[in-house]
Amino acid sequence: MRFRDRAEAGDQLADQVAALLTGAGPDRELPRRLQVLALPRGGVPVARPIADRLDRPLRLLLVRKLGLPGHPELAMGAIAALGGRIEIVHNDAVLHQHRVDPDEWAAVLEAETAELRRRVDEFGAWTGADPAGAAVVLVDDGLATGATMRAAVAVTRAVGAGRIVVAVPVASTSAVAQLQQPGVSVLALSRPDPLIAVGEAYRDFHQLDDSEVIALLQRR
Repeated sequence: MRFRDRAEAGDQLADQVAALLTGAGPDRELPRRLQVLALPRGGVPVARPIADRLDRPLRLLLVRKLGLPGHPELAMGAIAALGGRIEIVHNDAVLHQHRVDPDEWAAVLEAETAELRRRVDEFGAWTGADPAGAAVVLVDDGLATGATMRAAVAVTRAVGAGRIVVAVPVASTSAVAQLQQPGVSVLALSRPDPLIAVGEAYRDFHQLDDSEVIALLQRR
């Protein structure tokens, strides 16, 4: 399955997310407390039509991938910020396979934590979600290793969220397997095996800038 762009993928996801949350019955209702959180930047254009379909505001969950030194596209972990809390997730398979030095890990963690805090300052108006007791839909444009989304799930659970739905257009089978746990549902339209790169699922996979993200957040 290949999508024209992230917006088309979000359109295709929206009805399936709604059906999952309501049980697909005609008289079923969405949870009274429901939040849609996008992982920027790529998750925002996917999440916009989902938030519109669910008639909920779109907010951000700020997450940073901890890229392997020399191969930054490969996640050796991730960090996420929500409600004043920072959660760290390790990708043990990558760390062990590449024998990452603790000093290298610490240097990447320090740099990405600084960038995460910068983004909290920049996007503060859209990061004020309080998921405690709420059903939460977490949206990104795809999952390769899944480390970034695992950090998002961990921090969302840590602040007391109820049911969590991970909604993505494309995901590797291993990423889906690592995310599945009680209280967490994973909805992925495509699960290629293997998934070499998330961008392969899109004809247009351009890097979004902050102005595009803000425009989508303001569109409601």
